Parts: sequence; C-alpha cells; structure tokens
Amino acid sequence: MDTRLSFSRYPLLVVLCAVTVLVGTRSPTAAAGRSCADTRQVYAEKGYGINTAPLTQISGEHLRLCPQDYTCCSSQMEETLALQSERDFLKAIEDNSQFLLTTFSQRHRRFDEFFRELIELSEKSMNQMFTKTYGRLFTQNAHVFQELFVELRRYYSGGSVSLTEVLSDFWSRLVERVFSLVNPQYHFSDDYLECVSKHAEQLQPFGDVPRKLRVQVSRAFIAARALSQGLATGRDIVNKATKLTADSECVRGLMRQWYCPLCRGLPSLRPCRSLCLNVMKGCLANQADLDNEWNNFIDALYQVSEKLEGPFNVELAADSISVKVSEAIMHMQENSVTISTKVFQGCGSPRPAQGRSKRSPKESGGNRRPFRTYSPEEKPTTAAGTNLDRLVTELKERLRPMHGFWVSLPHTTCNDEKLAADVTNEDRCWNGQTRGRYLPDVTGDGLVSQINNPEVEVDIARPDVRTRQLIMELRVVTNKLRHAQSGQDMDFMDSEEGSGSGGGDYGERYNDDWPGYGPYSPPYNKPPHTPASSPAKPPRVREKNGSKKNRKPGMVQSAAASPLTFSLVPLLSLPIMVTVAPMWR
Repeated sequence: MDTRLSFSRYPLLVVLCAVTVLVGTRSPTAAAGRSCADTRQVYAEKGYGINTAPLTQISGEHLRLCPQDYTCCSSQMEETLALQSERDFLKAIEDNSQFLLTTFSQRHRRFDEFFRELIELSEKSMNQMFTKTYGRLFTQNAHVFQELFVELRRYYSGGSVSLTEVLSDFWSRLVERVFSLVNPQYHFSDDYLECVSKHAEQLQPFGDVPRKLRVQVSRAFIAARALSQGLATGRDIVNKATKLTADSECVRGLMRQWYCPLCRGLPSLRPCRSLCLNVMKGCLANQADLDNEWNNFIDALYQVSEKLEGPFNVELAADSISVKVSEAIMHMQENSVTISTKVFQGCGSPRPAQGRSKRSPKESGGNRRPFRTYSPEEKPTTAAGTNLDRLVTELKERLRPMHGFWVSLPHTTCNDEKLAADVTNEDRCWNGQTRGRYLPDVTGDGLVSQINNPEVEVDIARPDVRTRQLIMELRVVTNKLRHAQSGQDMDFMDSEEGSGSGGGDYGERYNDDWPGYGPYSPPYNKPPHTPASSPAKPPRVREKNGSKKNRKPGMVQSAAASPLTFSLVPLLSLPIMVTVAPMWR
C-alpha cells in the first residue's frame, strides 16, 4: 500500500501516535531536567543552605518519606524538612491554643486580685466602722476581728482551713469580749469565760446572725476559691496538653502533606483539606480524648461563675461581714440582761470587780454608743478596679467558645489557608501523591477511631499516660466545682458532715442575703443526719491575748447546726439544780 496514501487518509491518527511515542520516550528525561529553582528559593527563605539542593529534578529512590518519583530534594533536605514540619505543627497547635492559655491566665489573675482586694476592703470597712462607733473598746479587742480575716485569706489561698471552724471560733471569742463589756461590774476569770463561750450555742447571744453569716460567707468563699483554683487548673492543663512531642508516624504524615509538594517542585501546592484532617486527627488522637472531661470542666466553671453573680455573691458576702457582726453585737447588747442572768445561773455568780459599783448590764452600757448598721454607699462595692458582674460576664463570654476545643483542633488547624487548601479546591490540591482529589474518608475523633487512619499509623492499644493524667485532673477539679455549686467544700465534707463549709444548708435563702428571691425564705431545717444531741465543745487553749491555737479542721461544729442539749431553767423552779448548776463549767 502506498504510504503517502495512508498518511493522507489518516493524518490525525498518525500525528497522535507520533506524539505518544515522543512523549513516552522523553518524559523521564524531561522530568529529570525540570528546574528546581522554585524549591531552592523556598528552601533558602526558610533559612537553610542550598548547597545540597539539586538544580534540576533527580531520581527519588533515596527518599524515605515522600513518593520516590523525580524530586528536587536530597536526603538531607528531606530530613531537614521533616524536622521543619514538626516545628510547624507544634507552632500551629501553640497558636491555636493561645486563646485558651491567655484567657485562663488573665482571668485567674483578675479574679484573684479581685477576691483578695475584696477581703482587704471588707476588713478595712469593719475597722473604720467599728472604730468610729465603738472607739477604744474596739481597738483594744481588734485582734479578734483581725484573726477572722487572716483565716479567711488563708482559706481562699488554699489553706487547710474549715470556714465553719473559723466562724465558730470567731463567735466564741467575740461572746467572751462582749459579755465582759456589758458586765463591767464583774471580774471574769478565763475559766468563767470559757464556760460562757462553751455554751454559747444554747444561749444564742447573737441570735440567728451567726448561722446566717456562716451560710452566706461559706457559700460565697467556697465558690470563689473553687473558681480561682479552677481557672489556675485550666491554665496548667492547657499548658501540659499543648506541650506535644510528635512521634515518627506523625512526623511522616506531616512531612508528606506539607513538604513533599515542595520536593516535587510544586511549592505553592497545599494539601487537600481531608488529607490535612486525617494527619491532624492522627497526631492529636490523645488530645481529642480530653474533650468529654474538658467540656464538663468548662460547664462547671460557667455554672460556678453564675452562682457567684447570683445567690453566692461574694461581693455581698464580704460586704456584709461587718454589718452582720454589728447586728449580732447589737442583739447581745439589747438582750444583755436576759443573757447575763442565764449565764450566772449556769456558770455561777461572778466575782465583783474591784473599784466598780454594781450596775446592771443594761445600765453599764448606757454611756456607750451602740453598734449600728451602715447604708450601702458607706461600704465598698468594688475591688481591683472592677466589679463582680463585669468579671463574670467577661469570663462567660470567653468560656463559650472553649467548648469542644480539643475535638475541633484539627479542623481549626486545617482551616488555615497556609496549612491546607480550601475545601473548594478539592481537585487542585496535594493528595499525598500528586495534584488531585483526595479520596479516603476522614477518620473519626479520638484514639480508638484512628485504627483505620490512612495517613498516620496510631497504636490504639497504648493510650498516652500524660493524657490519662490530665483527664483525671479534669475530673477532680470538675467535681470540686460541682460541689461548690451546692455550697460544699470537698476538702471538709467528711469532717464537717453537712455543716456550713461542708454544704448542708441546701434550702437556706434570706431576703437580706440573696438578691432576686423576693419573699421566698424557707425555714431553716436541721439536716436529717444531725444527731439528737452533741457534746459540749472541747476546752480551747487560751493565750494571753485571747486568741486560740490552731486546731484540726472539723473538730467544732457550727453553732447553728448544733441542737440544744439542755434547757436553761431558773434556779428557783428546780431547787435541785442549785448544787449542780455550776457544773456547766
């Protein structure tokens, strides 16, 4: 057959065959001769020397991480870029978690400054109020009030201090001082005053004020301390959880998605988003397992902060200490005759003071100005340049986006256009081998779900020990926060068995304590587990200045929580009591 005739009849077929032969025979040569200028430029911009970078593509048989096609990377370059991919990964995680770290650090500092200054202002308010009202008589007994605030600071700072014990001791010391002041015509020995304070629970010289103050202060301080400690724990957990070390399988995945395109001579090509997600989920498998306990922790922080601006308002609690103490002293002054008569019946007749005329308790207080309550404008309402409502509002705004952080971290990272291609470029992204669509499915969250991860081989049978420890830390702090929502302090629940710090008074609300409750004020109910009777408090070790040595928390129950164990009956109605009444002592 005439070749010219054949060519003239099938010109297109002949041309296509020729092109195919030519391309097939020259593609290796063409690939090997392709310039690596773009790769060398990017490599140099990262601060690396280009003396080991090929000028044109070479055979990739030496590559261990990237596809072994023609490449612009030497073995040394591949190793260097693998380390760079790990650094990029750690930097991305650090950047994406910076919001958490900054929030917890700043909020903890702000709340801590606020709470500490609030206690300071409360003490100053009391000193000014009582000095103005009671003058020298207050300054002579100021150490009683100072010790109360020392213990409140110690409790807030994390000390092993029982709030119920602190307040019970305060009222015991105060009743001794006030009883002596309203009866100046008598001399009272230390043993006699010990008898007075020991039975203050039955005398109730301050009325119901000690119980109401205990409930208000305990709940507010428990919540304040739990929130402050929770914020500090959150900061520490974020710090630990983001201090990662990428294992070899993770580094392999990171290198393949971020720098293998560079080695292929395609430095501007970004990994497909699904490829990026699989790599990130494999590298962050253990962190994703934090998510459930993390969400519980964030919820608990949010709820405690709401309590602080509502029924457990620490501003109102700190502000009311001086007012409540003033009311208590006024109550004892107004009822001094009745109280003194019962004390004399129970503890015996005191010895008259030398050089003083015998005046009745009512008369003896006639020359002194009574304590009085103060209007809100005379008391501090803010501290550390802010107020509680503003602090809580800012905190809640920052807590909301923290929910689900660890599960969403791979998505957050891959949403960065510098680290992965946009989802709209699924056909024009790096799929791990070349430019094109990434076909494998995106794996689930957490360690167990990585069993079928196509990009990162994860040993699901070996959970990370540090992550398990962080999960336990989250559970502990969350449990403490949840108890604080009920006014319970976990550190003293066993020892105090439902008293103020332990959180027994679930139903108590008072119109003058809590805002927003209107007329609702249910009666105080004794906890069902309170025993029918309780022994008198053990003797206190007294010092010259009247202060008491520290005791183990939980030894003394709240005055309000202890039931009456005996009745104060006038001596004339029961003659037999004449000889045994002094046994109070």
